[in-house]
Amino acid sequence: MSTPIELRSDNAAGVAPQVLAALATANDGGAMAYGGDPWTEELREVVAEAFGAPDVAVFPVVSGTAANALALSAMSPPWGAVLCHDSAHILRNEAGATSMYGGGMQMNGLPGPNYKLNEKSIKAAFASAQWGDNHEAQPTVVSFTCPTDFGTVYTPAEVAALTALARTRGLKAHLDGARIANAIASLHCSPAAITREAGIDVFSLGAIKGGTMNADAIVSFDQEASDQLYYRLKRAGHVSSKMRFQSIQLITYLRDGLWVKLARQANAATVALARGLTDRGVDMLAEPQANMIFAKLEPHVSQALAAAGVYFYDISPGVIRFVTSWRTTPDEIEDMLRRLDVALATKKTGRRSAR
Repeated sequence: MSTPIELRSDNAAGVAPQVLAALATANDGGAMAYGGDPWTEELREVVAEAFGAPDVAVFPVVSGTAANALALSAMSPPWGAVLCHDSAHILRNEAGATSMYGGGMQMNGLPGPNYKLNEKSIKAAFASAQWGDNHEAQPTVVSFTCPTDFGTVYTPAEVAALTALARTRGLKAHLDGARIANAIASLHCSPAAITREAGIDVFSLGAIKGGTMNADAIVSFDQEASDQLYYRLKRAGHVSSKMRFQSIQLITYLRDGLWVKLARQANAATVALARGLTDRGVDMLAEPQANMIFAKLEPHVSQALAAAGVYFYDISPGVIRFVTSWRTTPDEIEDMLRRLDVALATKKTGRRSAR
């Protein structure tokens, strides 16, 4: 049997070896619990340097769902509404976590081409809102996902324009950065450009998909939200007693630009895969701009590909998702495309074409 090729998710990839090695160094000796250790203090300094924000607050958590839900709960009252794209992970894939942690906070999905919010959709939401009417949840936060859940990327200018629009109604701005390193690598921009400088108040710093073991984080430039998060995380069970092991992972991931280097490897694999799909006449839902591809393949082709040992997710009838990771190699992409050639030659009966 052919060696499996892992393209289901970057969550399925292992831990970057640099992170594993760093965990061992943090395991020597004792350290204060609940973030009172030197690694957690160093983490704040590393994040401050990476994002050019000396007063930043950083809160390690164990998942992106926790990062998003807790961040948003600190940014809005329970009667508030979060405006996000109707394909956003916080709306579609987190089992109502934001509403739970936010005390019933409402999630309002908005349309927009390329799976992104735009000025038209936000202005329409503002125009239809019943401002000051206590019968309706009040828009309080606009939330971006970058890269989006379909692999498209906001530019810093797009985010800045939309956060400025949000400010006209007093809304705060949140960014779901589950794959933020992939966005930074794709945009060739600084970490600050797509976050702080673009008007983002609080964002989820995704790291697990990029190479850590069990450490994501909430990064806050907003003092009011930071003050709330200090208590909200404890109440939610996300203040780890041995936080040093989360902090050392994040330090290692961010230091010397490792996170962006790993993301570039993942993005490069997607570029190669997308080129191969295009050369074979395979259509995609959107132009891939990070490390995700949504390919349109007939069910019998995707079944043959799966039988050939290529791992992916079925998203909907005729659409499958490929996600590359820091661990995906050029050889794996070439091998995957060879297996795809065989699958494409397979008839609906399951037999290969004689041509």
